[in-house]
Amino acid sequence: MNRADLLVVSATASEAAHVPAGVETVICGIGKVDAAVAVAAAVLRHGGPRPPTVVNIGTAGALRPELTGLYVPSVVRNHDISADVLRSLGYPVRDVLELPGGDGTALATGDHFVTDPAVRDALAEHSHLVDMEGFAIARACAALGAVCLLVKHVSDDADASAMEWPERVDHSARVLGGWLEEYLG
Repeated sequence: MNRADLLVVSATASEAAHVPAGVETVICGIGKVDAAVAVAAAVLRHGGPRPPTVVNIGTAGALRPELTGLYVPSVVRNHDISADVLRSLGYPVRDVLELPGGDGTALATGDHFVTDPAVRDALAEHSHLVDMEGFAIARACAALGAVCLLVKHVSDDADASAMEWPERVDHSARVLGGWLEEYLG
């Protein structure tokens, strides 16, 4: 992968703390709206004959107890939109995206910071991980013709342990930085 063709996106500077030198990095902010706006703007201003490959690195909550480590989801869902209701009213809603090059896991994205075990368990019925930006980043990329990879490191169990994120983020950032080094070859 040519570094000039790569755009790394992270919600926070702490998640991107170990991105290899010389890689264009965008800190998009937390949540779907800020992520979509920042990624769309970055892809549109990126020079070159084609859109960049966008790699979203970040932390995620595990929705199932056996999940630890790093994942590259194959599917991302917008979990907090009333898609079924909107469809029943005749409005098409794109709330699931398939991503090439994934590992078979599914990521649920929403603006709700998940710490409630009941919410976690409901999301676990169709997803493995939860975050707050992945769907928006993938959707912006799809709209602009950019390839998108979501790379997530489990930082918590989407329960009360999520409140310990500030103490855990550097470990995740180091793992994500190592993945980027390997990806860049």
